[in-house]
Amino acid sequence: MSTEKDRPEQDRLEIDVDPSVTPTQIKVAGAVTTVEGLIGVTVAVILVIRGLAGHEETAISGYGTAGWFGIIGGGVLVGGLALLTGRRWGRSIAMVAQILLLPVAYYLYTSGWPVFSVPLALAALVVLVMLFSPAAVRWLAGDLEPDH
Repeated sequence: MSTEKDRPEQDRLEIDVDPSVTPTQIKVAGAVTTVEGLIGVTVAVILVIRGLAGHEETAISGYGTAGWFGIIGGGVLVGGLALLTGRRWGRSIAMVAQILLLPVAYYLYTSGWPVFSVPLALAALVVLVMLFSPAAVRWLAGDLEPDH
């Protein structure tokens, strides 16, 4: 038998997976994070296919790199999907992914690849801004008012 003390937590957990109260900023951040995760998983698949086709790397292991991209990309993909479906725990994954992508963008830029680095840095910064927006912070804190 549940008491009144237990009820607000139970209601909060039920609303935690209700996308109708998820702010637009979180949904957009989730969509961008999902795309980033899909890119990581796609790179893993490409590296496995290259390895199976006989391509050999001298300095790195193609399969090992594929495993790394698969695990990290898969985690980012799951975090993005969690945000899209209104689950608060996805915010942490998305936030860490964006923070880690900023130095990657810098490395790409200093390596002469601004065509990749600038969009990556902009995407990471936009997602971070959205994850720390007032509506997103209220949502994370449990303020259940829908974002209008």
